[in-house]
Amino acid sequence: MTRTVQCVILKREAEGFDKAPHPGELGQRIYANVSREGWQQWLERLTTIINENGLTTADVENLELIEKHMLGFFFGEGDFGQLPSGHRPPGGGGKK
Repeated sequence: MTRTVQCVILKREAEGFDKAPHPGELGQRIYANVSREGWQQWLERLTTIINENGLTTADVENLELIEKHMLGFFFGEGDFGQLPSGHRPPGGGGKK
């Protein structure tokens, strides 16, 4: 039977994870409150955050910053998690 959660991103019930997608206490919060589809939205945002800020997952300080973004994106905690200022999505227009 598929596990469901009330997803904080989708604002509805959706399919959850079989195990936490991230380690530690934050991973447990995500497991309990974020659906697979909500996590996919995070991965898209994460790609933008990493690219726009020149982050690497091999750097412990960068990982700590990424976790701050996770808290902001999923739970509205802190000042992180939003798209970087001035970000324009691909194909979003602008001057050529």
